[in-house]
Amino acid sequence: MQRVLGVFDENLDLIARELEVLTRIEGTKIVLDGEDVNTSVGAEVLGSLLKIVDAGEHIDKSSLLYCIALAREGHSEDIEGIMKGVVAVTSRGKPVKCKTVGQKDYVAAVKKNTVTFGVGPAGTGKTYLAVCLAAAAYKGKQVEKIILTRPAVEAGEKLGFLPGDLQTKVDPYLRPLYDALQEMFGLETYAKLMEKGVIEVAPLAYMRGRTLSNAFVILDEAQNATREQMKMFLTRLGDGSKMVITGDMTQTDLPEGKTSGLKHAVGILKGVDDIAVCTLTEKDVVRHPLVQSIVRAYERDSAKKTKGKGSHE
Repeated sequence: MQRVLGVFDENLDLIARELEVLTRIEGTKIVLDGEDVNTSVGAEVLGSLLKIVDAGEHIDKSSLLYCIALAREGHSEDIEGIMKGVVAVTSRGKPVKCKTVGQKDYVAAVKKNTVTFGVGPAGTGKTYLAVCLAAAAYKGKQVEKIILTRPAVEAGEKLGFLPGDLQTKVDPYLRPLYDALQEMFGLETYAKLMEKGVIEVAPLAYMRGRTLSNAFVILDEAQNATREQMKMFLTRLGDGSKMVITGDMTQTDLPEGKTSGLKHAVGILKGVDDIAVCTLTEKDVVRHPLVQSIVRAYERDSAKKTKGKGSHE
């Protein structure tokens, strides 16, 4: 009961605010007063929280808000399905699980298909889950290598002014990938695998002319790849390999007039057999709850601008 209600009943207070109901505790009962629709949703949310607690999971503000959103849409039964199944286990033995329906569908698509596009805003776990799946595939002897790459668009011609060799110069752009890999393998094992060349983290330009076989290949920040780069990357696919391409269409750093290779590829490859396109939304954001609000605000602003252009034309 205490874990469901939260510290000083903070979970119950949040439910009351979000659903505009009055709540009170009578012994071991939780009573909700308000409109029938809202009290019904509240009861479903509390049922979902019980399942989360029974599964040994922690309830935070983000997961509670997601439960409320699912219950409002009549999909509270999905909560139990999300919590079943472990994506991977970190080096410290912590299981990595999906936290949203979108994430669950994304993970299922990666497992089923040879090439998967994961498109969505920041904080939806696109890259992290892809790295977890890559680590699990390597540990399960499904692949022999893990290759992670990103276009170093932000660096551009300024790379030459930074100290060190090219690898050192592009390292800052690949840092999120390093962090996720270190969490999955542990620092010592990660360092050994890097030394052996089992794990390779490199800028997209390094992929040209290669055939990537028996490898789990992840292209991150793919919205910054040009159409030519995307075609080059996709045609590197070799036997026994799996590719995951992740990106956020709204955060392109390409020069004006350049079409995003991610947007173009998703458009022409959607529906092709053994290629999946998973679109994650602000509902799948699992960072600080405020990130959801920020993403929504930017989406509203983008929609206004698009609408304004349409009416002007």
